[in-house]
Amino acid sequence: MSHTAHIPSHRKPRRRSASTMALRAGVAGGVLSTIAVAGSAGTANAEPVTETIEMPTVTSAGLAEAVTQAVETQRQAAFDRDLQAQEDAAAVQAEKAAKTAKAEAIRKAEAERAEEKKRQQAAERASRTAERTQLAATSADSGEGSASSSGSSSKASNRGESSSKASGSVATVISFLKAQVGDAYVMGATGPNSWDCSSLVQAAFRQVGVDLPRVSQDQSVAGRQVGTSNLKVGDILYWGNAGSAWHTGVYIGDGKYLDAANPRKGVVIQDLSGYPATGAVRVL
Repeated sequence: MSHTAHIPSHRKPRRRSASTMALRAGVAGGVLSTIAVAGSAGTANAEPVTETIEMPTVTSAGLAEAVTQAVETQRQAAFDRDLQAQEDAAAVQAEKAAKTAKAEAIRKAEAERAEEKKRQQAAERASRTAERTQLAATSADSGEGSASSSGSSSKASNRGESSSKASGSVATVISFLKAQVGDAYVMGATGPNSWDCSSLVQAAFRQVGVDLPRVSQDQSVAGRQVGTSNLKVGDILYWGNAGSAWHTGVYIGDGKYLDAANPRKGVVIQDLSGYPATGAVRVL
């Protein structure tokens, strides 16, 4: 042995054989390969963590019951809709029927009122006709008696003034006039159910044989002027100037007069204070 063999730095390195080194390299490589494969396998086979939801178990019987219940719900909803629609339609129909019934009732009531008015007018015309017939007969009898006693008729003079009459003449005139109350006013009409102002006055005095002019202007100068402060029943009233008057009527006493007033009023009795006359003439 060399005298420096025990000194490490002077030791000669051991030479490993090539087979030993190859063996060690192979073992190391195998271990690394095993570790790598194990890591890869572990990563590939790892399961992710998820939340688990439990689903209800559905059986055939449960499914059938659910379907049946859904169908029944839909059917009930459809029934409710149909019922509501029928109720709405019935309400609309009832409202229409009520309106129709009301309109029909109003129409019938108006027709009945119109018919009743016609009956009343017919009765009034019949009554007036009877009164006129009676007045005409009375006037005729009075005229015949006067003719037999005097031998002459009582007609107006050229100035339109009348001769003396029997005491009942004024009453006859007023009775005739009152029998026409309610008749219509129609311009130019001469009776028997419609008049204008002058035709009514003319017809009234004709009942006692006094022949008056046809129009208001001439009637306003057909007798003796008496003014309006000393009126007597039977005096002819006029509105406007004498000779150009535009309306006439007859004084019937108690501050009232009777005339064919206008289309709205017809033949009426009115208060003289409400529509004072301009003047008056007396023929009886």
